[in-house]
Amino acid sequence: MIRFHLITLFQDACDAYLNASIIERARKEKKIAVKYQNPRDFVAGKAGSYKKVDDKPYGGGPGMVMTALPVVRAVEKALKHVERSTSYIKKPVIIWFSPSGKQFTNRDADKLAKYSDIVLVCGRYEGIDERAKKILKTLANGSPARRVRVKEFAIGEAVYTGGEVPALAIVDAVTRRLPGVLGKDVSVEERRVASSAVYTRPETILYKGKKYRVPKVLQTGHHANIDKWRKES
Repeated sequence: MIRFHLITLFQDACDAYLNASIIERARKEKKIAVKYQNPRDFVAGKAGSYKKVDDKPYGGGPGMVMTALPVVRAVEKALKHVERSTSYIKKPVIIWFSPSGKQFTNRDADKLAKYSDIVLVCGRYEGIDERAKKILKTLANGSPARRVRVKEFAIGEAVYTGGEVPALAIVDAVTRRLPGVLGKDVSVEERRVASSAVYTRPETILYKGKKYRVPKVLQTGHHANIDKWRKES
């Protein structure tokens, strides 16, 4: 089982996606587990009071920046769970998101599927104080028992409001590669001949006087020709 640890201020936004469809089923079947750490929980203050986790950027500029230590402490708490959860500590990995990071691919998803614990750091506002990343790298390098790695990814070329969307993309991409999650391994599109164009019944759709038909090759049952069409399309 892979455990995903989301470091986020917005658990509800993540649960809306992770409690549905294939991901929900994978959780119920204990193929994955999802845990949360909220940086606000690591800021001093009375229970129920607003706990500030952002501040103005040094040097000026628009927006606010998430402060480093609440994020670091949230990651530390996630890693402590790793130590408690198993006598033989498999490799955990910390994922940091950045538009300048390596573009995340299916190949990266396959590699991440070999880790026991994946910690996903979800930034907000104008980002996270850069010192948090430096501290986490120091933490990883100084913890041989944990064998922690830190990887930096970008999910597409767009910039998002927060790291939750990229984190959900990684949870989804990794989970669907785990044995049994999709039922059959062939259901993973990039492991078979697939096309971005797919069709279902009926054979012909009539819309505003115009007919839209399924390509004839898909109706032939000739698998070699169908695979050739899928590659070309």
